[in-house]
Amino acid sequence: MTAEEFSKIRQEMHRIDGRRESIIQLSRDIISISKQIIYAAQRNDMKTASSAINDIKNKIRKLKKINIAADTSINSVAFQEYVEAIAFYEFVKNKKIPTKASLGVSAEDYLSGLCDLTGELVRKAVYDVIHKKFDEAEKIKELVHDIYGEFLKLHLRNGELRKKSDSIKWNLKKLEEVMYDISMKGRH
Repeated sequence: MTAEEFSKIRQEMHRIDGRRESIIQLSRDIISISKQIIYAAQRNDMKTASSAINDIKNKIRKLKKINIAADTSINSVAFQEYVEAIAFYEFVKNKKIPTKASLGVSAEDYLSGLCDLTGELVRKAVYDVIHKKFDEAEKIKELVHDIYGEFLKLHLRNGELRKKSDSIKWNLKKLEEVMYDISMKGRH
């Protein structure tokens, strides 16, 4: 070992640390913007949500370009939040859920994002019921039912995704209870 060798190693470690810090900051930004998109879409403020969509897509492109040899999981959380936000926005705007390929994320991040999406859909359904949009709430229940049915076909090992997938069942149960209450009380 020479001083020159250690100098090269320090430079390499410094570059890796710089990329890691960039990933962390971009991921935090993406998570924050995701929450803003969902908040705006929940309130039907599609102009604000649409503006944030452009910002988040730019940050996602930057995040995907960074190649890192350091271990960080925050970028996975950012991709999951991105999936949740874009899927919720697309559902509110177009009644469609984007594909994994169109979002350019891993299968695990896509599925985790869909798990989180079901919680936002429950909030949207409750909002719709309060505003007497019962047919919209019913469509949401059917979508969550379909997502749950597809997750049942997956063979998930006992990991984070498996735990998250359990939330779909509970979110579906909440929606079924809301729709049952409406059917018992009538649509006034």
